[in-house]
Amino acid sequence: MNPEQSLIVTETDLERLRHVIDHHGGGRTAELAELLDLELSRARVVASEAVPADVVTMNSTVVFEDEQTGERRQVTLVYPRDARSDDGRISVLAPVGSALIGLSVGQSISWPMPGGRTKRLRVVAVPYQPEAAGHYHL
Repeated sequence: MNPEQSLIVTETDLERLRHVIDHHGGGRTAELAELLDLELSRARVVASEAVPADVVTMNSTVVFEDEQTGERRQVTLVYPRDARSDDGRISVLAPVGSALIGLSVGQSISWPMPGGRTKRLRVVAVPYQPEAAGHYHL
């Protein structure tokens, strides 16, 4: 969580993510929902048509690197109901998902992980972003 970094979130994603946060605000995912809410509170909100193509939005495919290990992964950032880690579809409520939302290619973020660890993740590429492809309602 780096307050000096700028995040960009679309109006549509913000509205939908507020519902996710409200729905998951209790129980075992409450802390994850709270972290996501905190990140979204510092985001710059733009229209779907105005979001730069290199920003991680919901349903984007993103390549990121763990800066400590150099390991790269490609995942698709999805809503909790669509998450299937075996297929590389990670929930925005998962620590990596919350860390990536709103970042642009080249940006890094330090993010808390389970077990008290912190990972530093860097966005390497956004091979698919729904808004850039004209898919505004995914």
